Amino acid sequence: MAVQLKYIEVDNFKSYKGTKKIGPLKPFMAVIGPNGSGKSNFMDAVSFVMGEKTASLRVKRLGDLIHGASVGKPISRTASVSAIFEYEDGREKKFTRSIIGTSADHKIDDRSVSSQVYLKELEEIGINAKAKNFLVFQGAVESIAMKNPKERTALFEEISGSGALKDDYEKAKTEMNQAEEETKMTYQKKKAIGAERKEAKAEKEEAEKYQKLKDDMEDRQVELQLFKLFYNEKSIAKCKEKIEAKQKEHEKVEKKKEKVEENLKEVKKTAGKNTREYERVIQEIREKEAEISKKKPSYIKAKEKSAHLLKKAEGAKKSLNQAVTAENSHKSDVQELESDLRQIERKKAEFEKEMREESQAQGRSVELADDQVEMYQKLKDKATTESARYMSELDSINREHKSDQDRLDNEHRKKLDIESKLKNKGHELEESQKRLTKLEDHIRASEAALDEQKKTLQELNGDVGFSKERIAELQAQLDEVTNELGDARVDKHEENRRKKKQEIVENFKRLYPGVYDRMINMSQPIHKKYNVAITKQLGRYMEAIVVDTESTARRCIQYLKDQMLEPETFLPLDYIQAKPLKERLRNINHVKNVKLLYDVIKYDIPDIKRAVLFVTNNALVCDTPEDAMKVAYEMEDGQRYDAVALDGTFYQKSGIISGGSVDLARKAKRWDDKQVSTLKSKKEKLSEELRNAMKNSRKESEIHTIQSQIEGKEARLRFSLTDRDATTRKINKVDAEMKKMRQELEKLTPAVRSIETTMRKREEQIETTKEKMNTVEDRIFKDFCKNIGVKNIRQYEERELRTQQERLKKKVEYENQINRISTQLEYERKREEQLQLNVTKFERMVQDIEDQMEAARSTEQGQRQEMDAEMKAVDKLKSQKQYLKSEVEKIEDEVNNAKKEVANVQKEQASISKQIGQLEGSFDSERALRHTILKQCKLDNIRIPMRKGRLDEIDDEDDEASIEMSSSQPSHVIYEREEKIKIDYSGLTDNLQDLEDGDDVRGVEKNLEKQINEVANMIQRIQAPNMKAMQKLEEAREKLQEANKDFDSVRQRAKKAKIRFESIKQERYNLFNKCFEHVSNTIDGIYKALARNPSAQAFLGPENPEEPYLEGINYNCVAPGKRFQPMSNLSGGEKTIAALALLFAIHSYHPAPFFVLDEIDAALDNTNIGKVAAYIESQRDKMNIIVISLKEEFFSHADALIGITTNTKEMQVTGALISKVLFLDLTLYPKHI
Repeated sequence: MAVQLKYIEVDNFKSYKGTKKIGPLKPFMAVIGPNGSGKSNFMDAVSFVMGEKTASLRVKRLGDLIHGASVGKPISRTASVSAIFEYEDGREKKFTRSIIGTSADHKIDDRSVSSQVYLKELEEIGINAKAKNFLVFQGAVESIAMKNPKERTALFEEISGSGALKDDYEKAKTEMNQAEEETKMTYQKKKAIGAERKEAKAEKEEAEKYQKLKDDMEDRQVELQLFKLFYNEKSIAKCKEKIEAKQKEHEKVEKKKEKVEENLKEVKKTAGKNTREYERVIQEIREKEAEISKKKPSYIKAKEKSAHLLKKAEGAKKSLNQAVTAENSHKSDVQELESDLRQIERKKAEFEKEMREESQAQGRSVELADDQVEMYQKLKDKATTESARYMSELDSINREHKSDQDRLDNEHRKKLDIESKLKNKGHELEESQKRLTKLEDHIRASEAALDEQKKTLQELNGDVGFSKERIAELQAQLDEVTNELGDARVDKHEENRRKKKQEIVENFKRLYPGVYDRMINMSQPIHKKYNVAITKQLGRYMEAIVVDTESTARRCIQYLKDQMLEPETFLPLDYIQAKPLKERLRNINHVKNVKLLYDVIKYDIPDIKRAVLFVTNNALVCDTPEDAMKVAYEMEDGQRYDAVALDGTFYQKSGIISGGSVDLARKAKRWDDKQVSTLKSKKEKLSEELRNAMKNSRKESEIHTIQSQIEGKEARLRFSLTDRDATTRKINKVDAEMKKMRQELEKLTPAVRSIETTMRKREEQIETTKEKMNTVEDRIFKDFCKNIGVKNIRQYEERELRTQQERLKKKVEYENQINRISTQLEYERKREEQLQLNVTKFERMVQDIEDQMEAARSTEQGQRQEMDAEMKAVDKLKSQKQYLKSEVEKIEDEVNNAKKEVANVQKEQASISKQIGQLEGSFDSERALRHTILKQCKLDNIRIPMRKGRLDEIDDEDDEASIEMSSSQPSHVIYEREEKIKIDYSGLTDNLQDLEDGDDVRGVEKNLEKQINEVANMIQRIQAPNMKAMQKLEEAREKLQEANKDFDSVRQRAKKAKIRFESIKQERYNLFNKCFEHVSNTIDGIYKALARNPSAQAFLGPENPEEPYLEGINYNCVAPGKRFQPMSNLSGGEKTIAALALLFAIHSYHPAPFFVLDEIDAALDNTNIGKVAAYIESQRDKMNIIVISLKEEFFSHADALIGITTNTKEMQVTGALISKVLFLDLTLYPKHI
């Protein structure tokens, strides 16, 4: 290598704080480090010092390259990067590029130079900053592989230097093209001058010819105007004769008109009388129906009231039964309580009696004397003194026992009280539940009745509201139908005939399923203008009857024979051969408004489509006979089609042509007559519907009645719902209270059991204490007891005390039971009064409701009878109306016939008047035409020969005097004055005067006009002769000489421009081709070396070999072991290898001292990385390569490593990225440790 990059010095550049000197650089260097450490900033530093633009360095301004500027804290105003190169002779050259503020400075060996000198010096050592032949940015490998041919050509132009000649090439080419264009223009100018000289020569000859033609044209114009005037005067004479004849005919028709109008007046008078009678009956029907409508709400109200009272009576009876049941149950409870009370009182009396008897018996058995009593007291005191301790203990225990006894009694009272309350609440709950059931039944019945009435109200509102809208809609439709109907009437006889024929079809429908209808009844033209055309095509099938099968058709034919009716045509859908619709005929464009006949017929029954296809037979309808003929016989595809014009002219593809006729037009009116019949039926239907709608709209009183009933029911329902909610809450409350009571009752049982257990234990304790006291008492009272005859003193005391206690306890129990039963009995007796009141109330309610129901039924029956009478009267009036309607229709037919007769006379009169008007118009037109011809002759100065008068006497509207006269005189005065002018027709040949047929006259006139136009066209083409033709010819010769001189001069300039362009073109081609040939010859070997396979192929090919820089360059590779395929179909690794081959081949053309590759191994697997690394190692003697890589498989092959990492501590202080640089020379270590 002649020059080698030795060091890179960075000073405060991007993430490199301070001065960093990286090197010495080895032939194969690898830059490694984690992501975000500043490896790409190293790439930017190399690019910056090699003259790269700021936009490619990932910053917006030069100042952003200073360290810390990215976080808004630049540490200095300057930054710099230096590249130190070493030559083979040991010399060094230092290139430095600095940033000072917002500008850049360039130095070579510390000497400031301009950027142009700086870049030129770099180019001398092989570094092309513009072509970037020294570095490959991250991701650029893939983009190079996927460049399109044009982009690849641009790359070659940069590398080869031919791009510098592009502007000179374009400029020279433009100058050459302009010079050639000027040469062509000068030549055309020269050619035009030659033609001008030739033209001047011919002008003299044309002048003579022009004058001759002008004279001939004047003679022909005189002949034409004489011809026109001659036959114009003949037409005026004929018009006069015809007008006089028609005026006499008009007078006769006028007298006939007066007679038929008088007859119409009489018939109308009779019709008016019948119509008024008919309308009077209709009015009476309306009044009766209105009366029924007024009474109907009252009847509905009475009916609703009866139904309501019936439901109310059922509810009241149900409530009465429940009240009676409750009263009987209550009486049973009271009797049971009274029986219990009597039984307790009897037991109490018996107990008291027993106690008295027992007391008397015990008193008789043990009676103490006074001295014995005194002795008992002394001994008792003594015993008490000796057993004081035991007595004290016994008193204490007895107090506790007494307290527990009180507690036990209290708990028993609580239990009895809760049980009593629980029973009362049970009765209350039962009553509430019964009331809730009754309320729910009532609510369900009320809601059902309310829903029914609301539904009725909704229907009535819908009827009334819809009726009002419907009345307006029907009235509008009726007006529209009436307007469409107008005075049109169907002929009565024709209508009867059609009705009879339709009755036949109706019989068929009734007898044989599968009969549809006549074709004319099931179809309709989409517009009136197609009536004649459709009638022509349908022909006899217009009245044909469509049936489903051939069998149905045969049965219908047999019916016609049996009934001896007229024959009919049938179209069985399963028998007829219908051709499919030809869709392409809908796309005919070369003739306007051509449609398939099938498309201009509408039908509502889809099943008859086959029949419609059969009768239309893919025929086409056209506007005019001429269009129909073109469509039938002159189509572009060479085929023929059936085509019919709107006037009925029918061109069949077989060649038969038939025209429209009067009978066809009359038959086509069937569509209009059908429309009139349809309109009449529609009018009757709309009138009947309008009457019904008006009847419905008068139901508002009924709506108000139902609304008031609904409001009352809703109020009662709200009250019932409120009562139900309150009853439900009450039930829930009572249920909760009963639940609480049961819980309290359950709590009392353990408490009672606990107290009883305690008392039993205490009684045992009392017995023990008493035994101790008894021992003392037995010793003291031993002799005393022996004297009174008892075993021990306790026997005497206990007998008396226990008897008293038991009597007291038993008495208290009886009194408690009596009090409890008395309280319960008193409560039940109070309830008994309320239950009796309820029974009485419900009995009275049932009676009242039944009385009201009887009255309501009576009212309902009366109103029903009244409505029946009114409805019978309405039915009678309707029968009368039907009779009057038939009478009105008969007289209407008479009126229609009279009107038709008047219309025919009026039509005849109008026709004659129209003919007179047309004749008068023709007469005036002919006179106006004569005036126009004469005036035109005057204006064009055509000298017509006159026998009397002069052309100057003709009024000219362009003349001011004539305008004033015309404004004061009518046109007929002018025409009468011009009649005095007599034309001399002697100059008109006999054969031109003897024409009789109008077509011959028009033909001759057109022929004369044609001859004049031909002469005029010839004159117009020649134009006026040029009298200065000789002078013009001399000027043309001088111009031709000058044009020859200009042509020679321009041709010389074009030759020089072409020589200059060819020189630049050859230079550009040589530069480009030199580079291209080198790369093209080198790339295959490089690709084989990279792929390590001799079967791999890479080749470049220009799209334009003659000027390759104008078109693209194709690059294709054949990967080892694979067939040829486009670059886009290669894998990622294959694309990278192909791109690297192209890069290395281009770099070998004018190699730079070093080559920086940024993460070119991103898309490579380990195998391909090894191949690329091996190739780079093989080229280390030819170029200095620096790679930025993250893969050990790649950088492990390098001669030295440049490690870039971050300075975390300083980064935490400054907030900016700070990169540290480490250098490791791998040549000091053995390979593949």
